[in-house]
Amino acid sequence: MPLSKGRRKRMRLAELSRRSGVPTATIKYYLREGLLPAGHRVSATQAEYDETHLQRLRLVRALIQVGRVPIASAREVLTALEDDSLDHNSRLGTAVWALPHGPESTEEDTAAQEARRTVDALLAGLGWANAQEYADESPAYRMLVTAVATLSRLGYPCAVDDLTPYARAGHQLAVADLDLIERYASPDRQLEAAVALTVLYEPVLLSLRRIAQAEESNRRYGPDGSDPE
Repeated sequence: MPLSKGRRKRMRLAELSRRSGVPTATIKYYLREGLLPAGHRVSATQAEYDETHLQRLRLVRALIQVGRVPIASAREVLTALEDDSLDHNSRLGTAVWALPHGPESTEEDTAAQEARRTVDALLAGLGWANAQEYADESPAYRMLVTAVATLSRLGYPCAVDDLTPYARAGHQLAVADLDLIERYASPDRQLEAAVALTVLYEPVLLSLRRIAQAEESNRRYGPDGSDPE
């Protein structure tokens, strides 16, 4: 008798491993840690899995293997993503906020206080109301304040006018990011892509920035450029 449509979609652990690229031992670990739902039990010692397990496994891999998110944090993120009260925007934000965001200073010296005022003025000038509303909760906001405070302590330019070109460039990058993410049809694949692409494109951005700096330096100061004197 032919298998039903639902039955044909199920797979054993070995196939799940092959299709996801995640070793079976790692999948078993994710199952024990509650990061992956239990399979459909077919015997006392065997279970089968379906496309929902494959999609979840891709997201878990993006968080832990690509994003380097700790297991406990990944579990919290996955629990939040299962909250039906969250819209797609909130789910994307939850997933990306879980990623490591760099150092955050706890210092409250004059430089830190001024940096916070500078960042707030920057966001207000850009009209980024969402960033202002969630500033206290945002790890990216806190990281930006720390970076601006460090610039200030070392005497480098970090006024609103200095930061605005970087913010506007960041907005254009965000448009490109979301355009890439929207190439994936399902919300689950978009969540996976949001995490993976945020991490994997950061070294691309750093590399391109340094290459562009070298090009602009050569244009200004190279043999065919203008003489700084």
